[in-house]
Amino acid sequence: MTRVFSGIQPSGVPTLGNYLGAIRNWVPMQDTHEAIFCVVDLHAITVWQDPRELARQTREMGAALIACGLDPKRCTLFLQSHVHAHTRLAWIFNCVARLGWLNRMTQFKDKAGKDREAASSGLYVYPNLMAADILTYHATQVPVGDDQRQHLELANDIAQKFNHDYGVEFFPKIEPLIQGVAARVMSLRDGTKKMSKSDPSDQSRINLTDDHDAIAQKIRKARTDAEPLPGHASGLENRPEARNLVGILAAITGTLPENVLREHEGKGFGAFKEVLVAALVAHLDPIRKEMSRLLDDPATLDAQLRLGADRAEAIAAPICARAEEIVGFLPRR
Repeated sequence: MTRVFSGIQPSGVPTLGNYLGAIRNWVPMQDTHEAIFCVVDLHAITVWQDPRELARQTREMGAALIACGLDPKRCTLFLQSHVHAHTRLAWIFNCVARLGWLNRMTQFKDKAGKDREAASSGLYVYPNLMAADILTYHATQVPVGDDQRQHLELANDIAQKFNHDYGVEFFPKIEPLIQGVAARVMSLRDGTKKMSKSDPSDQSRINLTDDHDAIAQKIRKARTDAEPLPGHASGLENRPEARNLVGILAAITGTLPENVLREHEGKGFGAFKEVLVAALVAHLDPIRKEMSRLLDDPATLDAQLRLGADRAEAIAAPICARAEEIVGFLPRR
């Protein structure tokens, strides 16, 4: 099967947006691809992290991925820092990538802000590590959002330059894995902004650890407008909050927004929100409970992630070693 790779940062409890936009889409890949997924804790420290919080959030993300349906027996699930091939290959790619390429990366400009001189060098060369994450497994497909497409193009530029410079056909071309229209979940407080773990207001998002009461309270307080629900999608134009709640119900129930509108046409948001609360609780409560169970037994959870790292290393180590041999490094043994 085609090898697919993806990673997610341990930057807090995943939100409903993370789940519907990415994590849920990884689950079926376990049966259609050779699936490799990791918690990218090395990427996390491109901005300063409290060590205890990083450790807690890394374990929390591992638990969340398993609770959402990633089966360590059907995929390779591990922590990025546990497989040293990532950093070994990243250094080679630091020397292959050109400064001009990195200067074009818009995400660095966005994250560094106005005071770019104070940003870490790790944040600047982040895309080279991302290329190493993928290419140390010779993965050929990566599910990506729009914010990562530029980094994927850079990974292909690095692979092509490495192959050209050393006269080999070693690293394969990577293709973005397109899975149809991804659910784009927006803030519950502002329908024009993406739901984010970094939003100062916890009321803006649904966390996968939220219980029934928390979900109900957040949805009931979610920003809406005074108009009833229309019967067609055209009626949601210039109504971002209404469109967001309709989209969430459609995504969580596995249907289309048009079907949601046909069923709830003419309803006010008071009644509609109660339907949405019930659907969210029914879908997310088993995830919350399984995540809690996993976190209550950290030794077993850590053992599962270590086994995943062993499987990942068995793939990555020989590929990385061959890349080092091509560069001219002498083998240790």
